[in-house]
Amino acid sequence: MNQEPAETSTGLGLVEPMSNAPAVRLRPNKLGVIAVAFFSIAAAAPMAAVVGASPVLFSASGPGTPVIYTIAALLVALFSVGYLRMSHHITNAGGFVAYIAKGLGNKWATAGAGIAILTYLSLQIGLWSQFGVFAQQLVQSLTGIGIPVYVWIVVVLVLTAGLTMKGVDASLKVLGVLILGETLVVAALVISLITRKGPGIFTFEGFTASSVFGPGLGISLLFAFACFTSFEATVVFAEEAKNPRRTIPRAAYLVIAFVGVFYTLSTWAISGSIGIDHIQQEASNNPAGMIFDLANASAGPWLSVAMQILVVTSFIAMLLGLSNMFSRYLFALGRAGALPAKLSSVSKTGAPSFAGFVNALVVLVVISAFLLAGADPIGIVFSWFVALGTAGFITILLLTSVAIVAFFARNGIRDNLWVTVLAPSLSVLAFIVIGYLTLDNYDALLGGAGGVARWLLLGIPIFLVAGLARGTQKPSINYAAEIL
Repeated sequence: MNQEPAETSTGLGLVEPMSNAPAVRLRPNKLGVIAVAFFSIAAAAPMAAVVGASPVLFSASGPGTPVIYTIAALLVALFSVGYLRMSHHITNAGGFVAYIAKGLGNKWATAGAGIAILTYLSLQIGLWSQFGVFAQQLVQSLTGIGIPVYVWIVVVLVLTAGLTMKGVDASLKVLGVLILGETLVVAALVISLITRKGPGIFTFEGFTASSVFGPGLGISLLFAFACFTSFEATVVFAEEAKNPRRTIPRAAYLVIAFVGVFYTLSTWAISGSIGIDHIQQEASNNPAGMIFDLANASAGPWLSVAMQILVVTSFIAMLLGLSNMFSRYLFALGRAGALPAKLSSVSKTGAPSFAGFVNALVVLVVISAFLLAGADPIGIVFSWFVALGTAGFITILLLTSVAIVAFFARNGIRDNLWVTVLAPSLSVLAFIVIGYLTLDNYDALLGGAGGVARWLLLGIPIFLVAGLARGTQKPSINYAAEIL
């Protein structure tokens, strides 16, 4: 039977553990399979990815795009084989960091924590900037009122921070509505395309070696892979899950299947409807309006407008999911001693409220510094920080894959060679290749704007070394405090 930790009030509605009590934890048995999957799917923003990312893939790989999304999903599934088997030994909000601690020790886990902090802050900063532009354009096109990008970011950032600090129940209600809306509107697009042009739009003729494995494979795979960066959310919510050893693997595979099928079917229908001989040129000539124009032509203006609105709400769902996920990351790092212990405070609803506040504050400060200095919200803030976040995510996936191999080897777990040896080892090789593709195509991730932005990549080794130094300087760091 778990002993309840003694508590002390901070005067801010937060609860902290007494110094002589066990480490505080998030409220258990709150989330089922669907709830955990909701946070991860929301953070993937499938609607925004179809509208924003798929034209990039179409312009690079043409009709081979659906296969690229399938390959990306299979690579994530390959990583998940060993990762989810290892989850039987871990129930911790620290995500990948807890796995690295189990496999490679606390020093390397703290190095991974440094990269994780850089990764998720960078992704949030870039995506908030893109959201502000989309929200401004939508409202201006519908009403003629031009509210500045910065105002949209501040207002909605405050709202998502408030929902994060309030707890998972409040966030789930919002996410459920937004994800349902995204799914229905994309389903409406696919159905309207089938009704208008027939089931023949699902043709295999475009799935040729030249389309899939042509010169655009590297950049296409990177953009497709970036659509799965929310996958870690499934294990970050492990402490709050009901029966986590069953819930987390089921939620993870549900997320991979849903997101993979969502991207594959929607891009397959779009490609076949526009025409496999024309899709690449259309995506190159009209990347911003291609999907909306197709919706207008297939079902009328109502679907185009609905999609434009839901792209913006998709961003809100994504940013709310990322806020909830990263707040739990900060909570776990504070509890372990890698970051200030104050971050491990929880509200009376069991939410990592102070960590949620700190996350929102840091994101706001960085965005404010760039935008108020006159930086372009898309050309600089979005492209620079999302590119850096993508590179960081691939780095930590590689480090986690190595940790999984080491964990099974050191503990002599060999009951299933595919699960404990082959899949994790193949995952290491796969992420080495993807890491090379990231560096080789980094200018494309930046939207063609290299130069100074490339220097931001130095943040990855700097944060890694800083984490190693922190782990060496403070041997009392303990990521196993709440590993069950």
